Amino acid sequence: MHVLLVSTYEIGRQPFGVASAAAWLEQEGANVTCVDVSVDPPPSDLQIAEAALIALHVPMHTATRLAVPIIERAHRINPRAQLCCFGLYATMNQDLLRGLGVETLLSGEFEAGLVALYRRIAEGSVSRAPVTSVSLARQQFLTPSRAGLPSLERYARVRVAAGDERLAGYTEATRGCKHLCRHCPVVPIYGGRFRVVDIETVLADIDQQITAGARHISFGDPDFWNGPTHARRLVASLHRRHPEVTYDVTIKVEHLLHHAADLPLLRDTGCLFVTSAVEAVDDRVLEILDKGHTRADFVRVVELFRHVGLALVPTFVTFTPWTTIEGYLDLLRLLAELDLVEHVAPVQLAIRLLIPAGSRLLELPAVQQLAGRFDPIALCHPWQHADPRVDALQQALLRRVQNDETRAAFFAAAWKMAHDHVASAAAPPVRSAGPRSFVPHLTEPWYC
Repeated sequence: MHVLLVSTYEIGRQPFGVASAAAWLEQEGANVTCVDVSVDPPPSDLQIAEAALIALHVPMHTATRLAVPIIERAHRINPRAQLCCFGLYATMNQDLLRGLGVETLLSGEFEAGLVALYRRIAEGSVSRAPVTSVSLARQQFLTPSRAGLPSLERYARVRVAAGDERLAGYTEATRGCKHLCRHCPVVPIYGGRFRVVDIETVLADIDQQITAGARHISFGDPDFWNGPTHARRLVASLHRRHPEVTYDVTIKVEHLLHHAADLPLLRDTGCLFVTSAVEAVDDRVLEILDKGHTRADFVRVVELFRHVGLALVPTFVTFTPWTTIEGYLDLLRLLAELDLVEHVAPVQLAIRLLIPAGSRLLELPAVQQLAGRFDPIALCHPWQHADPRVDALQQALLRRVQNDETRAAFFAAAWKMAHDHVASAAAPPVRSAGPRSFVPHLTEPWYC
C-alpha cells in the first residue's frame, strides 16, 4: 500500500519526524514516498493519486501554514485517500485541519498512531470518523529511515569559521519538556513531560548521517538537559565513537546554571555552541512568560560560557505586548556590552510573540483582554501593541531581515531604527565590550 509522507519546513534540517514515521511504516510493509517541499517541488499528481494514506508533518507554526495548500490539493486530487497530520501543531489546530478534510490528527508520540491508521486502511476497516490523539506513551523508538529523503547536501550547514562549512545532520535524544514556559508550543501537548530516546537508537541515527557525509549534528531537543544523565552519557558515547564530529544543543538558562559543572564536558566532547531561549532581558516579561530565569541569570551564564570557552547563542521573543522602545534599546545595549552582537542572528531581533491555540499565555487575564479571536489563517491569536511605534519598529526590522546583512550591520541598523522610533537625537554609538570573534552557527537562522 502506498503512503505519502510530506514535510514542509523543519528549519533547514533533513526532516526527522518524516524519517521516523517512514521507519515505522516501512516496518509494517508500507511502500513509503517521502517529499520535503522545503528543498523539492510539491508532491506530483501521480504521487498523490497513488497514495492510500497522505500524512503531513506539522511540527511548528511555519510548517503548518505551508501544509495548508498541499492538503487542499491532495483532497482535490485524491478524495479517497486518508489524510493525516502529525506533530505538535496537528491537534492544536484541529478546527482548521478538520475543515480542510484531514481525518486523523496525531500529536506527541505519533508513530504508533500512524501504524495503527495504516493497519486499519490495509484491513479495509478505516472509517471517515475523525480521530484526534495526543499520545505520551513510552515507546521503543526505531532508527529513522532517511534513504527516501533528499541528501544532506541540500540542507543547512554549520559555519565553523569564515569560509569553513560542514554538512550538518539532525537528530533528537528526547521529546517534550519538563518545563511549562507560557509561550512554548511544546507545553500544550506534553504538559511538563518528556520522553527519552534510547542512546543506541540516537547513535545509530547519527551513524547513518555521518556515513552520508555529516560532520556536525544538531540535537533538536527542546531542552537537551531535561535528562542530564542521559545527555552526559550520549555526548560521551558520541565523542568516543566519532571524535572528529561536532554538535550543538539547546539548553535552558536555569539548567545551564544548575549544571554548570557539566559545561566542560560539552566543550571537551565537541559542542560548538549552545542555543538558549533567553527570550527577554526584562524581568517583568520573563516572569509573564514563566521562563524560570532572570536578567542577572542570563548575564551569569554569559560569564560562565566565556570562562569555559563555549559559544552561547541566545534566542529571543523580542517583541511582546509588554515590550517598550526603551526596553528594546536596553536589550541591544546589553548585547553590545556583553559582546554578543555576533552571537545573535538578525531575525532574533525582529521576532514577534505568537500566541498559538492552547497557549498557557491565555490563562492570564491580561492576555485574554489583548488577544483577539483565533485566526485560522495566521494560526494564532492576533494582538496589537498599545504603542503603535513598537509594532511599526518590529515590522520595519522584519523587512530589514530580508536584506541578508551581516550581524554587525543589522545590529547597527536596529540600533538606529529604534532611536528613530523614539524621535530622539541621533543615536549615540553603541559600545561593544571587546573585539568580535567568529561564532559558529547554522546557515539557516529561522527559529519558528
